[in-house]
Amino acid sequence: MGTGPAEAAAVLRLEQLRTYFATGDGMVKAVDGIDLQVRPGRTLCVVGESGCGKTVTALSIMRLLPRTGHIVGGRILLGGRDLVQADEDEMRELRGNAVSMIFQEPMTSLNPV
Repeated sequence: MGTGPAEAAAVLRLEQLRTYFATGDGMVKAVDGIDLQVRPGRTLCVVGESGCGKTVTALSIMRLLPRTGHIVGGRILLGGRDLVQADEDEMRELRGNAVSMIFQEPMTSLNPV
């Protein structure tokens, strides 16, 4: 028995993440209870149809939601730290260091320089 990537503790774990958006017609449940984990040395691909919540999930992890978006439940654990509870100063420290995102910019996505 080893402690390879499949058995190692998750570097990133989402537990019942729920991100909703306030609209003039009520709340939109963009992400409603997702669980996932990324272990060291592993790659996780999130795939789905347009509008299924992939980008909102990533923006939630980065805590870069637009003003109308709110994480209403769940946990985002990065190295054991719950990012849902982190203040903006902590998030600024983490972004680009411990966690990053490649944004969906069609003109730069294949050549980010």
